[in-house]
Amino acid sequence: MKLHTERPDQPVVPGTGAAPMPAGASDVAMLMLRLAVGLILAGAGAQKLFGWFGGSGPDATAAGFAQLGYDPALFYAVLAGASEFLGGLGLAVGLLTPLAAAASIGVMINAMEIAPQFSLWSSTGPAFSYPMLLAVGAFTVAAVGPGRLSLDVPFPWRDGGWGPAGFALLLGCAGAAIVLALR
Repeated sequence: MKLHTERPDQPVVPGTGAAPMPAGASDVAMLMLRLAVGLILAGAGAQKLFGWFGGSGPDATAAGFAQLGYDPALFYAVLAGASEFLGGLGLAVGLLTPLAAAASIGVMINAMEIAPQFSLWSSTGPAFSYPMLLAVGAFTVAAVGPGRLSLDVPFPWRDGGWGPAGFALLLGCAGAAIVLALR
């Protein structure tokens, strides 16, 4: 039984033989979530790595990491910046989404760990709620999948599921645990 009729005016999704469905509201919503979470993370990473967007660059970021007990501070500053930058870009464009989500989750767990007394809102320093929201957003993208408006369209994790979500969460938590144990 054939579920669709191939038409020459409609391209076929690679590897499936099925004609693509038009993007729906959930695809557009996921694109918006990916762009919001991904570009915020990528911007924060660019501040650390390149000094862009009013950021301090790697040396000043390393000085801040040293005050927080990260040693060698420059290594951890660059690792955090690269995780945010590359993970954020991956989320934004929907490329290697489970891996991008893992990098984002891992660095945000570290940010949550240094938030003062796990306060949800803080007027004196970083609040727990901001990195928590970004980590949950990254996990959500992995769990639901980046959707049809992503570069991951030909891959099985395009539609999310327990596999990509578990991979992102476990790898992100493992990376964060290693960094926190070694700092």
